[in-house]
Amino acid sequence: MFVDSGGIAIAASRIGEDSRRGPVILAHGGGQTKRTWRKTMHMLEQQGFCSIAIDMRGHGESEWAPPDQYRFADFGKDILAVCDTLDERPHVIGASLGGLAALVAEGALRPGSFASLTLVDVTPEMAPDGVSRIVGFMSAHIESGFTSLEEAAEAIGNYLPNRPKRGASEGLKSYLRLGPDNRYRWHWDPGFLSRINDRREHDYALAKAAAGNLSLPVHLVRGGASDLISLEAAERFINFVSGAHFTDVSGAGHMVVGDDNDVFSRAIIDFLEVQDKLREAV
Repeated sequence: MFVDSGGIAIAASRIGEDSRRGPVILAHGGGQTKRTWRKTMHMLEQQGFCSIAIDMRGHGESEWAPPDQYRFADFGKDILAVCDTLDERPHVIGASLGGLAALVAEGALRPGSFASLTLVDVTPEMAPDGVSRIVGFMSAHIESGFTSLEEAAEAIGNYLPNRPKRGASEGLKSYLRLGPDNRYRWHWDPGFLSRINDRREHDYALAKAAAGNLSLPVHLVRGGASDLISLEAAERFINFVSGAHFTDVSGAGHMVVGDDNDVFSRAIIDFLEVQDKLREAV
């Protein structure tokens, strides 16, 4: 399915059309695609939830935007565009960039749009060294690309040394596009990074202000070994957002969803089930 977000076509995958429970929107991190959520979506389906994973603008099958339209608010509008296709308020789960976009959407652009908000290893207070490491990895092969899937797999293995190394696969292929020069490049718009430093201060200030406006159930899931969100930063966020829940996934890094999907999925399902029961009781 595709959703129009201000003239940008946003691709989405849906599982659980006839679900007995409320919808769940999942928004991935920068440089990822909706495929990131496939295992979690199937677990949500088993528990009766309808889930909708989107490709953020400039990523995967979604359209690319002009370089000045990759702010947190722009990504947040994409999530709200998906909300507008639904009959009820969705639970929203956002990882990294997707979490910041969702935070801005609910806390600044259109409060009251979500039933709950789950942030995956992200708060408005990010460790600069961790952010630089991610941006460095994403920037390293923008122009040159890779000669083969194996070369791309090697680059990922070097970036994620704590995970078992994986070879070329159909899954990896979905994160890459083959150019006319027969070189593979990541399946996202290089323009997404072109002005990232120009917009960083404004975007994080907006996200922090949005966090102060939240009045819905919030769940922060942190990777216990994250290099972007320290335990102290997570605790400050939990104390700042009234009533927020916190899960620390031991041993997982910033890519919590892929590092320990079973523990991650169980944690978000437990949270969503509590929210559904509270909603039914009202």
